[in-house]
Amino acid sequence: MTIYLGPNRYGKAETRVVRVTRDGARHAVTDLNVSVALTGDFAGTHLTGDNTGLLTTDAQKNTVYAFAREHGIASAEAFALRLARHFTGHPSVSRARVEVEAYAWDRLGDHSFARRGQEVRTATAVREGDAEWLVCGLRDLVVANTTDSEFWGYDKDRYTTLPETRDRILATAVDARWRHLSAGDGTDWDASYDGTRQALLDAFTGTYSYSLQQTLYAMGRTALEKRPELAEVRLSLPNKHHFLVDLAPFGLDNPDEVYVAADRPYGLIEGTVLREGAPDAGPAWE
Repeated sequence: MTIYLGPNRYGKAETRVVRVTRDGARHAVTDLNVSVALTGDFAGTHLTGDNTGLLTTDAQKNTVYAFAREHGIASAEAFALRLARHFTGHPSVSRARVEVEAYAWDRLGDHSFARRGQEVRTATAVREGDAEWLVCGLRDLVVANTTDSEFWGYDKDRYTTLPETRDRILATAVDARWRHLSAGDGTDWDASYDGTRQALLDAFTGTYSYSLQQTLYAMGRTALEKRPELAEVRLSLPNKHHFLVDLAPFGLDNPDEVYVAADRPYGLIEGTVLREGAPDAGPAWE
């Protein structure tokens, strides 16, 4: 029997860094959670405990803090790319994967802010040799349509109890990731993110839906149509079910006005929408 070491990587996960930019009396806040994973010639540390060539995870954490000070944080995407390029400069590292979560703060005044909801912006940069991939996205963007959604015509078996409906609430918490055609330094990452996010919202709002699957495809298609810098969009949409409450025991009717929001179990719809002819994803999603 042959036993051998398979694929492996290591790094520093979830380094929280807050960067305050003080431009006179008016400040700005950037709030990130950074995770680094390095792949390379690290068999020795696994097999014999020889740590030669190993870049400590503590050094990775310190690099995040130092880069925040030395270079600032123009955007989550630019910061992830800068770190990935830095770490692949280490002689033992062949691939660097840097994932960044960005938490939004709304301005209340020149130096006062309020954390915005639960929506999180994400960016993952992967560098291997001279090749780079960038996957951006968001998660926990909660949206709902109170009408213009139907669900009927599906197969039924002896266990089917869900009634068909010609009008329902359609709600979901969007988890979306999109791969860029290139990780070029000339990209306006904030504009790209804002534009893609808006395209997803426009499609969700403007699609008369006969299924959440149809809405998913419309969202991915619209993002690719409106953002030519994107190669593909991957979406994960939980169906946030809303059920009418039976008010008859209280002598009340319920003309589609009072619902119970069920958190689990839920349907989970996932899919990818791709641009024909886009380059291969390489290790972008790994």
